[in-house]
Amino acid sequence: MRHSKVGSVMTMEVVRATYGTTFKEVARLLRENRISGLPVVDEDDKVIGVISETDLMAHQAQLPDPYAPTRRFRLADLTAAGRRQAAKAHARTAGQLMSEPPITVHADNTIVEAARTMAKNRVERLPVLDEEGRLVGIVTRRDLLKVFLRPDAEIHREVVDEVLVRALWLAPRSVDVSVTDGVVTLTGQMERKSETEIAVAMTVRVDGVVAVVDHLTYRLDDARIQPDEQALHGVADDWLRRT
Repeated sequence: MRHSKVGSVMTMEVVRATYGTTFKEVARLLRENRISGLPVVDEDDKVIGVISETDLMAHQAQLPDPYAPTRRFRLADLTAAGRRQAAKAHARTAGQLMSEPPITVHADNTIVEAARTMAKNRVERLPVLDEEGRLVGIVTRRDLLKVFLRPDAEIHREVVDEVLVRALWLAPRSVDVSVTDGVVTLTGQMERKSETEIAVAMTVRVDGVVAVVDHLTYRLDDARIQPDEQALHGVADDWLRRT
């Protein structure tokens, strides 16, 4: 199956800063472009860090209050996180304010891979790099959600052509496929239990699929057959071994 790539949904015009961009200029860029973060690049357009509104707020929060009592020394100030927060209080440039190392994706990564990276690192946007590691775009959560706007007819066509016919070597109408608002229902009888599992697993991975309703049955429960008795054949079996 051909999963949509990050490059197909990313924004190519990227608002960016350099190491020496001033704090005030960074704030202006975020406000005027109505964005919550931006990448910091070097002279070769390589991403060296990212700045978010949170970084700017951390700067403000660390500034001393002239009316507050003198702050006492705390052991937390000696930790790596404490030192980073203290440094941001005195940051005057993007390079001093940015968070590093940057979390990025490549243009040829799939949307699924980008979504996993976002979820794992709890970020809302990712700089997109080309094959040489240079900044070519930015992708946001909203961009990744565009895949779920894929028409039902297009999803239906891929499930039939790529999953049933190409992967499982079945006749196009041997399994009934219906798609409503991204929810795919598979109905019919297949030869082996393992084939029904593959059909469901591969359908779930089709871009734009919200969920799969499994109404498939099978003639043979090959899960009970010993490996040396099982006659493996076809592309579907190769796929099963890899998962």
